[in-house]
Amino acid sequence: MVFKSNHWKTIIAAAFVAVSLTACSGTASNGGSSDAANYPEKPFVVTAPSGAGGGWDKTARSLTKVLGETKLVDQTMTVENKPGGGGTVFLAEYVTKDKNDPYKLFVSSPPILINNLKKEGNSPYGYKDVTPLAQITKDYGAIAVAADSKYDDLQSLIDDIKADASKVTLAGGSAPGSMDHLISVLPAFKSGVDPKTIKYLSYDGGGEAIAALLGNNANAIGTDISSLGSYLKAGKIKILAVTSTERLGGDFKDVPTLKELGIDAEFTIWRGVLGPKGMTEDQVAYWDKTLKALSENEAWTKELKANDWASEYKNSADFAAFLADQEVVVQELLTALGMQK
Repeated sequence: MVFKSNHWKTIIAAAFVAVSLTACSGTASNGGSSDAANYPEKPFVVTAPSGAGGGWDKTARSLTKVLGETKLVDQTMTVENKPGGGGTVFLAEYVTKDKNDPYKLFVSSPPILINNLKKEGNSPYGYKDVTPLAQITKDYGAIAVAADSKYDDLQSLIDDIKADASKVTLAGGSAPGSMDHLISVLPAFKSGVDPKTIKYLSYDGGGEAIAALLGNNANAIGTDISSLGSYLKAGKIKILAVTSTERLGGDFKDVPTLKELGIDAEFTIWRGVLGPKGMTEDQVAYWDKTLKALSENEAWTKELKANDWASEYKNSADFAAFLADQEVVVQELLTALGMQK
């Protein structure tokens, strides 16, 4: 996700492509316990730090399903949902209680960086407090409205926001200043609207945000496009734009990109797998091997296609380096928006 027209484009694009985990992958701490050589020998729990139905939830469930079906992981893998504060509630508990438990993993995306750096509703914890294991997918943002909405195109929505921002409500599955918020305000911001004037309702996950849209509690939502496919097929929503560099295929082939609509912006959402800070080098190496094999497996390719995701694999070291670089960019973005700590 890259914005190319001016400084703002570069900042925002990189910010979204940018967030998630810690760079302690090479550290051998006390997290491995005495039986580290036998890792793994117990069931795993993979947490989606949100409610059901959103991108994190779908990622966690797809990941565990394919790892189990392909026998890349022999141990049982279960998924649990822990919503609250766009991931901040879960992360606080995880960092303080599970830092030495290598059998508890979680999935995340740019909010892990944004939440740590923003002023309102921030988290004292970020990617440096966990271990990045792998980036596994990339996705894109989208602006959607209910099927019976008066808005048939993005420009009409933006025009109403320009006319009176107080009369248009946008929603998303993450806290103010976080990823869905940024996706929601991006088109209007790039069209000259002060993002601080735009009404935004935050929910704990994309599923809740879509429910709010369908319940007429919001005029539009900004979220990941992969979570919208089933609603589009069912005729419940209209997708006004996608933040990809080019039009997507399949069910989204008729959805225009922001650039097609004259808005010079892109927004890529990465998703990754993270573990506790106390993981040993051997444990990280296990996941390097396992998740690389997953990225090359045909069953995973089919799962990506079914969820409208694109493959984007980075191993633990590359993922950690990526996050370190992106932290600087996210800080610059939030500062420009007046949302930094």
